[in-house]
Amino acid sequence: MTKSMRFILVSLMSIGPCAMAFAQEGMPPSAVVVAEAQMLQLAPSVDVPGTVISRFDSRLASELAAKLVWIAEVGTVVKEGDTVARLEDLTFKLLEMGAQARVEQEQARVKFLSSEKDRLDKLAEVNLSAKSQLDQVVSELAVAESDETMARVQLGLTQISMHVTHIRAPFDGLITERLRNIGERLNVADEVIRIVNPNALEVVARAPLNTVNFISDGAILQLHNDFREGEGSVRTVVPFGNPQSHMFEVRLNVDPEVWTVGESVRLSMPTAHAKEVLAVPRDALVLRREGTSVFRINDDMTAEQISVITGLGDGSHIEVMGELKAGDRVVTRGAERLNSGDTVAL
Repeated sequence: MTKSMRFILVSLMSIGPCAMAFAQEGMPPSAVVVAEAQMLQLAPSVDVPGTVISRFDSRLASELAAKLVWIAEVGTVVKEGDTVARLEDLTFKLLEMGAQARVEQEQARVKFLSSEKDRLDKLAEVNLSAKSQLDQVVSELAVAESDETMARVQLGLTQISMHVTHIRAPFDGLITERLRNIGERLNVADEVIRIVNPNALEVVARAPLNTVNFISDGAILQLHNDFREGEGSVRTVVPFGNPQSHMFEVRLNVDPEVWTVGESVRLSMPTAHAKEVLAVPRDALVLRREGTSVFRINDDMTAEQISVITGLGDGSHIEVMGELKAGDRVVTRGAERLNSGDTVAL
């Protein structure tokens, strides 16, 4: 190596540290997001699978043997009482007309016999009518009145048949499935259409029996899946477990703005009573080779790495034990680029 090359190399080595120091001094503060460590009531929990369902989910069936002539489209929003399918009604109209004619016939017969009874009653007052004739008319009138009642019953049945040729929504909801097509001949109890109320949602889950003592009606539990997270309030607990599975059923009210029918979720069920602990968001944890830590932001806006030991977890928060106290600001976004002493900007 020539003398000139050695001179250049020594010069670069002497300039390097100064340039690096200058670069570091000129670097802008790291942008971070922070949250406060806080004292929370946490309990150990276990995740159990659940499903979002609607409390109002019905498959409506035909009450008559008739041909389907119209059915609502999938996606139609309906109100309680709206027609969602219609059956051919010609046969039932004819039956109704026949029943109405029978009622009118029996009414005329009752009217005639009533008049005849009144006439014979007046004659009997002056002993001009045979008692046996009056008794016969009274008997025929009673039979006629009974026949009129039966005719009215038959008319009512035909009117019911006419009414149920229109299949109606039993509640507000959304048409989610057409189970039969126009023109098909239906039998009694054949399912025709499915309607679901998307605004009356709940989560149904089966949880271990050892968690039943740590929840009650109205308790708030955490829910999550791969796409979203939220919470639900316990609507009811059915504390009668299956002897084989040792599980019981729990149902939670959930927000229809967050969840949809049929969605799979994970439900955090407590396995012990809650206790007050110092907790931070899970996103604040930094997992490195030397262990778990968080970065605390001091008053001079510098980051300080604090080693912690984790404990109970509940939803988005987790217990931490270390040189932290409630109110300390910890980094939840941007910690992966930090080192102790770095200046940060919020």
